[in-house]
Amino acid sequence: MGLAGCSKETEAGRLGMPEIVTTQGQDILSLWQGAWIAALATGFVVWALIIGVAVYFRRRNEDEIPVQTRYNLPVEIFYTIFPIIMVIVFFSHTVRVQNTALEMVEDPDVNIVVVGQKWQWTFNYPESVDTPEGSNVFFNGTGDNIAELYLPVDSTIEFRLFSPDVVHNFGVPAFAMRMDVVPGADNAFQVHTTEEGTYAGKCYELCGTYHSRMLFEVHVVSQDEYQAYLERLAQDPDNVSEEPVQGGTYAEAPALEEIEESDEDEGEHE
Repeated sequence: MGLAGCSKETEAGRLGMPEIVTTQGQDILSLWQGAWIAALATGFVVWALIIGVAVYFRRRNEDEIPVQTRYNLPVEIFYTIFPIIMVIVFFSHTVRVQNTALEMVEDPDVNIVVVGQKWQWTFNYPESVDTPEGSNVFFNGTGDNIAELYLPVDSTIEFRLFSPDVVHNFGVPAFAMRMDVVPGADNAFQVHTTEEGTYAGKCYELCGTYHSRMLFEVHVVSQDEYQAYLERLAQDPDNVSEEPVQGGTYAEAPALEEIEESDEDEGEHE
């Protein structure tokens, strides 16, 4: 029964983590579960020792004087060495999982250029179509129409992250992966999708006034559905370009105008 509670099939078994749909995320989930199990086991032992010592060595009558022990060398060696061993074990597992999560293959199945701007996302699919307007199709989200990201299942996806303005953070809880989107920095990571479905994504960085609008949806679909989506995008010339768009149109006007109007109103009230 106790082992069933640690199953990855339930949220309780995942210790609050969402259902993970990438191979890299499974390693991260295992590290998360292992860390909690080790912490709970350590806590149980510590509390058992505290309570057990207090009960076992309690004063049994008023005339009794407990044995006065200044130190216990074996115990002192144990509580010095054992925490060091625990830290080494935690560190080694963390480094191993980190290296696995950040490993990059040379030829991923799909390349996505992700642009985080004030205040929505643009998703580019470079070299994905062949039209007179160009070979890159993209979806540019707005405050009223959040961005949608389509990915094929059972594929290695590379995300290249760009920002034209401030620091954002691109993250999908179901991938158990996220990374900062920093102006002037070419950050990137890869995931391998394992299950079809629709998953929520968001910006994990407090990026400014309209940070709450930095939401998007991820659709992991079959290869045929993925190709059909790219073809639908390519039918609108406004969604096609020769090169990836690295500063969506939403970065320019609506939100900035609202901020300027708000500042002007505050100035008038003062």
